[in-house]
Amino acid sequence: MAQIFPKKANALPTLSLLGAVGGGVLSILFVWYYFSPEYTDVGYAPEQPVPYSHVLHAGELAIDCQYCHSNVEVSEHANIPPTQTCMNCHSVVQTESERLEPVRQSWATGEPVEWVNVHQLPDYARFSHAVHVKNGVGCETCHGRVDQMEIVKLAEPLSMGWCLECHRQPELYLRPNEQITTMGYTQTADFVKENLQRIKNESIQPPTNCSACHY
Repeated sequence: MAQIFPKKANALPTLSLLGAVGGGVLSILFVWYYFSPEYTDVGYAPEQPVPYSHVLHAGELAIDCQYCHSNVEVSEHANIPPTQTCMNCHSVVQTESERLEPVRQSWATGEPVEWVNVHQLPDYARFSHAVHVKNGVGCETCHGRVDQMEIVKLAEPLSMGWCLECHRQPELYLRPNEQITTMGYTQTADFVKENLQRIKNESIQPPTNCSACHY
């Protein structure tokens, strides 16, 4: 009796298995990247009620980050500057600007400006600005070059894996405390050696256990 299928058809089960495995791997890689914060969240730049320019304030005018975000050294949360901070300057500068009308209304009524939060962590994650700032983590490390952002955007994924990269090798990311708010900071040639010595001297031990950051 003649064969119905040629001998090369024997390879079909093997090819089907390889295709299924390959498709599964590609699916995992697709979800791993395209469903990750690095793809879905980085670049998020919501429209704000006031068109505040960090390029102007933090860049051209070189206003220090802590002038507006004044409690990052003592608080877990970085404060959004109150209207009073804006009016310290804008009671005499650009007093008739249409762009600043929401600020003037806030000042007159006592109602805060409804700024939109750009950097959001899930409720089950704990993060302290004070701990990081006091131990040499610069604003730029997490927030990017805000002095070059007309509209502030999310520059890093703020994912668990991204955080752990720094916690596992802090010597690659730390800088002197007096340089915390410096934008465009350049590390010294021996910065890793210097940071390792600082980590030893100050007993800096970033935790990597789950309970350190999760409630």
